Amino acid sequence: MTTSVPANTEEGELDEPSFPVNFVTDLLKAFVKAVRAHQLYLPNNPMHARSLEAVREAFGAIWKQTDELDLQIVETQLKWEGRVVLDEREKTSDNVAWLLYKDGIRELKMMKGFEEEELGIFFNLLQQVRKATDEDDDLLTLMWEREFVTLQYRYVDLMEGGPGVESMERAEQKEKILSPAQVEAGLESTTSSLAKLDDFDSTLYFLDDGEVEYLQGEVKREFSTDLRPAVIASLLDTFETQKDPTVREEICGLLDYFLLVLLSTAQYRNAAYLLREASVTATRATDLLEPQKQRLTQLGELMSDPKPLGQLLQALEDSPLRAPQMELDEMFGILQPRALETILAWIGRSQNPQLKMLLEVAAGRLAASNSAELIRLIGAEDEAVVLEAIRRAAALKSPAAVPALGKLLTVGEADLRVAAVTALTEIGSPGAMQMLERALADDDREVRIVAVRAVGSRNARAALPRIEAAIKGKDLRESNLGEKMAFFEAYGLLCGDAGIPLLDGILHAKGFMGKRDDPEFRACAAMALGKIGSPKATECLNRAAGEKDVIVRNAVSRAIRGGGT
Repeated sequence: MTTSVPANTEEGELDEPSFPVNFVTDLLKAFVKAVRAHQLYLPNNPMHARSLEAVREAFGAIWKQTDELDLQIVETQLKWEGRVVLDEREKTSDNVAWLLYKDGIRELKMMKGFEEEELGIFFNLLQQVRKATDEDDDLLTLMWEREFVTLQYRYVDLMEGGPGVESMERAEQKEKILSPAQVEAGLESTTSSLAKLDDFDSTLYFLDDGEVEYLQGEVKREFSTDLRPAVIASLLDTFETQKDPTVREEICGLLDYFLLVLLSTAQYRNAAYLLREASVTATRATDLLEPQKQRLTQLGELMSDPKPLGQLLQALEDSPLRAPQMELDEMFGILQPRALETILAWIGRSQNPQLKMLLEVAAGRLAASNSAELIRLIGAEDEAVVLEAIRRAAALKSPAAVPALGKLLTVGEADLRVAAVTALTEIGSPGAMQMLERALADDDREVRIVAVRAVGSRNARAALPRIEAAIKGKDLRESNLGEKMAFFEAYGLLCGDAGIPLLDGILHAKGFMGKRDDPEFRACAAMALGKIGSPKATECLNRAAGEKDVIVRNAVSRAIRGGGT
């Protein structure tokens, strides 16, 4: 139980504190609650996030008073400037002060910015130590491995037979304690137990250059080796060989916890390795109970669920990705088909270029191997997902997507219909061309323009009657110039010499009282004749070379020179 202690209970008269002590006590109360929340809840639980945010707010209040906070650890107490600011009486694994004290840590210095990234890492280490056995690394070792930047600490050497901590003077402690900065700089404690080269006779222990180089290489290799895959493989091997349900259940729990640690520390390649090997073990292990098999397979399924995957992507979105990015690529490579919807949604909203590139690769891979899921998403409710699904179908040139795209032409919004027409053009199958013909009569002008240009570029002669009917009809005459040009250009590409009479009539015929047709319409007819490009079409254009209307005359001139361009 945490109790609040008056400032001068055991310390006697103290100087005025640097700032009100309640800022520190409030911080430590929030800190203890957050530590316990990390013990009780999974990282995706709202209580987990709220408790961490409360600690960050408390740190924000502290940083308005100072840039660093020094805390001393005395068994079950935390002190600040000689005052007890946290007193947890029981020496249990839930006691934060005792967790630090029993592993030799006697002072913590937290600096401004600690709450941003390294606070979460510190919480994870406390949780790891709380569950550790006698054979696991202690907290001091784990903190040394992390190389904190905004957290410094002092510790005492708890060597067997050494002086008791309480009997050591402050000066003696300082001699035995190194700050992380000193360790990084290679400074040695005056009471270090490490052997020094100067202590040995160089003539007896001299190594030649080759031997020194070999030893340095071996030391470097040993310290650079990532042992996590070996730990994962060992756990899964034990799972296969030990058929005791209790043992297997315990290993499943360890794998669950290990996966969370790997994800929280950005060890994505190792996380992907764990998920892949767990899936293999689930199919290979003998005498496997169904609940145990489900525990292993659900590890991979968990990562493909929208909520945890969305949380992972949000975390990646908010921070620049560190190399090597192939680790994330491996992580995305083990996602299951149902993850495609979440990934497509994030492609549209992500502002992180590195993440977006990885998501594009993952989406392409999942779409290529799961066409049924891709087709389902073309009919999804989220417009961003639909647009990305249409893009994937176009990139894959998937004929199986044609019916879904055709349905979208009848029920989708205008921008989705434009995207569907573009995808059908890329697919280019006979069925896709039939769908494009229907789009020639779409209610939206932009859809009609994109569709008729696609039909012309794909030489879809089956659509010629619809295009000719549009040219002869009234609606096209009342449309804008862009749509007129698109229809006439497609007509010129498809009709051949058989279409010259219609175009010649529009270009040269006179109506009632000798009045010519609309200049824009006549200019479009000249452009279409240029697309035909045959001698008959050129002859028709030459007869209009002296046209008085400047719009028509310019269109005729361009058509004669460049085939309507």
